[in-house]
Parts: sequence; structure tokens; C-alpha cells
Amino acid sequence: MAKTAEQVAVQERLIETQEQTFDAFHTNAHFWGRLTIGCVIVLSAALPLYLSFVEGYHPGWQAIFAAFLAYIALVGFAWVVEPVSYYATLGVSGTYLSFLTGNIANMCLPSAAAAQQVIGADPGTRKGEVAATLAIAAASFMNIAVLIPVILAGSYILSVIPESLQAAFTYIIPAIFGGMIAQLSMKKPLFGAIGIVFGILMTQLPIPVFFKGLVCMFLTVILCVLLENKQVKKSPDEGEMIHE
Repeated sequence: MAKTAEQVAVQERLIETQEQTFDAFHTNAHFWGRLTIGCVIVLSAALPLYLSFVEGYHPGWQAIFAAFLAYIALVGFAWVVEPVSYYATLGVSGTYLSFLTGNIANMCLPSAAAAQQVIGADPGTRKGEVAATLAIAAASFMNIAVLIPVILAGSYILSVIPESLQAAFTYIIPAIFGGMIAQLSMKKPLFGAIGIVFGILMTQLPIPVFFKGLVCMFLTVILCVLLENKQVKKSPDEGEMIHE
């Protein structure tokens, strides 16, 4: 049944209203995201500056620069790679919130991916961004609720945990990413297999450790994009053949 001119006009106004609403949402997200992260940066720098220049515990610029360069060598690539690679799943608001709260890889990203999968939202969509933001907010509240008593009773908790169990803590991050691979690869298992193959390959190559994750990520993304584009170009041709 064809739509009337009035129905088409109503639908167009609805779409325009939704776009304006989401634009306003992004404007507020940029404002509060920059403001809160800026405040956190100032507060984070306040204590070391106070200890260095007020209390006189400055370690010397040589030690600071040496430590800074060593830190860049280990995780400097993540300053560029993480925001770019996580943005598709987190969206604008989710990116601000996750980088504000921290624990991106082991809390925010898995929570966002799980929420999107539950409601059937694709990463990079408006629905996916809202789901990711709400999931990260809920996970952050739960993290704080658990973290406070753990900090207060941390020494006691560690003292009663068997050493054999403490040794397993080193496998927490790999286990989380392993679970995410299985979860995110359900729709496209080939892409998950490509990532696993490149990951195994990187462990065998004699390249610096801090380059392995970066190279693996870029190779996986490039190959998956090429395969996806090939499939997209192939689909219209198949459709035309069926139509004929």
C-alpha cells in the first residue's frame, strides 16, 4: 500500500527530529566529556605537582624523562590505536565515559559489546551507541560498589586467597579477550579466525613486543575490510542474476 503525502511528511519530520535529538545528545556528550576528562587530568596532575614543588620530593627531570620514554615505548601506540579501534563499538558518549572511568579493555568494551548483542544493535549505530553508554555507566557503578570494599579490605582478601589461585590472575585479561572473540565472531566466524591466526603469527615473529598488538590489529582490520568490500560488490551482481 502506497504511503500518502501526509504520511511521508510525518515520517520525514520524525527522522529530522531524531537527527536533531541525537545531534543535541552528541553536543552535550562533547561538552561534558571534555569538561570531566579535563578535570580528571588536572586532579591527576595536582598530587605529583604538589609533592614535587611544594613538599620537595621532585625526583629530577632526568628520571622523569627516562621513565616517560620507557612508558611511551611500552604503551604509546595505545594512545592512538585504542580510541580509533574502540570508537566503532563505544560511540561518542561511550568513548568519553570509558576513557573517564578506565578499565576499557576488561570492563567497558566487554559490557558495551554484550549489551549490543543482547538487544540486537550493531556497533557504529545510534542504537548501539546508546546501549554501549548505558552498559558502561551500569558497569562503572557496579565497579565502584565492588571496588570500595575491596580497597578497604584488599590486604586481608589477598592474604586468604591461595597462591595457586593468585597465579591465575595473570590470565584474566586473555580470558576476557578470548570470550569477546567468541562473542563478536558469532556473526562472522571468518573474521574471528583471521584475528586468531594473525595473533598466533605475531607471537612467533621476532618483532618488538609493543609492535605485535598494533601489527596484528591493522592486518586483521585491513584483511576483514577487503573481504567485506569484496562481498558487498559480489552481492549486487548475484541479485541482478536472480532478477534476470
